[in-house]
Amino acid sequence: MFTLEYSYWFDYMLPGLERMSLPIPLGGTSNHFVTEKLRELGKWDPFNVTEDADLGIRAFAKGYKVALLNSTTYEEANNEYFNWIRQRSRWIKGYMQTYLVHMRNPFKLIKKVGFKGFFAFNFFIGAIPVTFIAYPILICLFIIYLFFDGASIKEIFPPWVMYISLFNFFAGNMLIVYINMVAVFKRRYYGLILLATLNPVYWLLHSISAYKALWQLIYNPFYWEKTVHGLTKIGFKEKNV
Repeated sequence: MFTLEYSYWFDYMLPGLERMSLPIPLGGTSNHFVTEKLRELGKWDPFNVTEDADLGIRAFAKGYKVALLNSTTYEEANNEYFNWIRQRSRWIKGYMQTYLVHMRNPFKLIKKVGFKGFFAFNFFIGAIPVTFIAYPILICLFIIYLFFDGASIKEIFPPWVMYISLFNFFAGNMLIVYINMVAVFKRRYYGLILLATLNPVYWLLHSISAYKALWQLIYNPFYWEKTVHGLTKIGFKEKNV
């Protein structure tokens, strides 16, 4: 799942943002800067736990272009559940921080990035944490609506809303699964295609991370949870022993 996600993000999503001249949230590795321009942007924000994504937005607002190199940086897939949660909760918290910082003055942001950039920022930075937080709530409401006598819910949401929601639920999940299936083709990871069907479950893990991120944003906003690396090597050594 980690490989599918990275392949989709770096091979398709970020090149798409570049082609459409939209803000690009930088990844955490293999970023190359002109030092003078980096200083002009104010360097990295030491209080933002996804400082590279924030820097990408600031570069776009300043009128600079972020371009992608045709190269590959290999990264160890996070293969331990709690370690993965720590990593993702930090990333999601950083997106929350980035969104709140840049949206302190929405009209000023629109002036800097334009309406297209403003929409992209809200969609790709602001909406991601909101989607992860809303996902389990909407699933629970949908289950109650279908299988229980949720009279109060049915008063709020008439049948036509249920049908639209049902379509969105299946169409949305199928689209995400399809996107992750497509992600394997550039690098020919064909053995991962069927794993893309697990993406709705993978989203629930992101939701857990998002709630943790929201809690930390309120009570411990600048805490940087370190991701333990080298777990694959440790597991390989233990297996050989």
